[in-house]
Amino acid sequence: MIETDFVIVGAGTAGCVLANRLSQDPANHVVLLEAGGNDDYFWIDVPAGYLFTIGNPRTDWCYRTEPDPGLNGRSIGYARGKVLGGCSSINAMIYMRGQRRDYDHWEQLGNRGWGWDDVLPVFMRSEDYQHGADEFHGAGGELRVEERRVDWEILDAWRDAAAECGIPKIPEFNRGDNLGNAYFQMNQRRGRRWSAATAFLRPAIARPNLRVITKAHVQRVRLDRSDAGLRATGLDVTVDGRNERLDARREVILSAGSIGSPQILQLSGVGAGPLLREHGIELQHALPGVGENLHDHLQVRSVYKVSNTVTLNRRARTALGKALMGLEYLAFRRGPLTMPPSQLGAFAKSDESQTSANIEWHVQPLSLDKFGDPLHTFDAITPSVCNLRPTSRGHVRIASADSNQNPSITLNYLSTPEDRRVTVAGLRFTRRIMAASALARFDPVEWKPGPEIVSDEELLLAAGDLGTTIFHPVGTCKMGHDPDAVVDDRLRIHGIEGLRVVDASIMPTITSGNTNAPTVMIAEKGAQFILKDAR
Repeated sequence: MIETDFVIVGAGTAGCVLANRLSQDPANHVVLLEAGGNDDYFWIDVPAGYLFTIGNPRTDWCYRTEPDPGLNGRSIGYARGKVLGGCSSINAMIYMRGQRRDYDHWEQLGNRGWGWDDVLPVFMRSEDYQHGADEFHGAGGELRVEERRVDWEILDAWRDAAAECGIPKIPEFNRGDNLGNAYFQMNQRRGRRWSAATAFLRPAIARPNLRVITKAHVQRVRLDRSDAGLRATGLDVTVDGRNERLDARREVILSAGSIGSPQILQLSGVGAGPLLREHGIELQHALPGVGENLHDHLQVRSVYKVSNTVTLNRRARTALGKALMGLEYLAFRRGPLTMPPSQLGAFAKSDESQTSANIEWHVQPLSLDKFGDPLHTFDAITPSVCNLRPTSRGHVRIASADSNQNPSITLNYLSTPEDRRVTVAGLRFTRRIMAASALARFDPVEWKPGPEIVSDEELLLAAGDLGTTIFHPVGTCKMGHDPDAVVDDRLRIHGIEGLRVVDASIMPTITSGNTNAPTVMIAEKGAQFILKDAR
């Protein structure tokens, strides 16, 4: 048996932040559990290494979604990090906070202290911004934020084309209103990935009051019932095949992400009664919202062939080209191997009724049929567009009482009229940008969906064929005070003492853009709540 003050489940983005912050006080004894292994795999540090970490069981849970009617019946891969650093060790590295509207909306839902003016200083606290501190950025924090280290002529021209279409050039996306186009800023340091494990865990790992256990698979949270109510007292865990019991004197903190955290709660008897009874699990505490409210950003990847320029398709076409890219990276930490999956972004309104930008493009100087496939043999650009505020909702539900069996993941993409409308508008907007004069010299030719796809119905069908996740699942343990809420605005599970969820699953609604930076912020606030309550 292992005894500690705090046990954190999941050494992903949130878990690494929590481990650092909670162990800063030497009086606090902290255990951090990670189902995966160490982050000593070569391809984790190389930014383009996501090509070798996503879909790799060494670093990825390798989930798959249920067949989705909105994707024309397709099931898609659903990557989640299974390694120290979690998704921050395999993700796109894009530093994107979201917009003021996102957080002010959370506060309007009754979540005190979660408005933009409340969270901005929390973002800044952990940031180490390449250009130094200012009114929107922090310097000297753990999380490094830097500019790109490679340029592409076609992306510069796409920026000009977007500006022609009413999407102005702006310096960056992290000031509260993202309307405009800019190059993404990234969690890198001098061309190396800067994961949460590198940023937060490594500086803390030598502390004698912090213990990190890898290959630790949680079976359930142990709950004790007394006259005072229900309380989490620890965990049952399998560590390298051995059954272990962990006792937590103060709190159990779930930071296993939007798939793992609801799965663990359901396996522990916390969730919807009918689901648990179906799998022979005794209901300990009814919380019907556990695993519900799953939503994500669906990107639709248009592809355009281009001429009179060089894209990554050409640079990576030959063994010599790949070797030169490798040498450039090793010698200078520059070039295509420093690239995230997307370098350039743009935010706009799908129509004038929107109060703020509600669609986003991730623009890539490359093309392929699907992630993991070879690049095409022709030069091309891929402007992927996504709906930032989807109204479609899915769920995560256990498929078995066996903790080793993956849960069922249902997204229900494009299941609402609003989502279908915004998706079609996004595709039409992409065509307007690609037809702008700034791109004319590259003679862009639409390859997918294809110029023959004209009507709204045809575009929606094409979106079902081309659409895929950007790996931003949120909401399955949502924060709030309504009947479907799982945690309160201090991230405590409703009705259970000593148990919190601190990860992206607590978002009541998804933020505008990539979700890693908001997860760091959530963990920073969660640590503040935990430490204050412990005092």
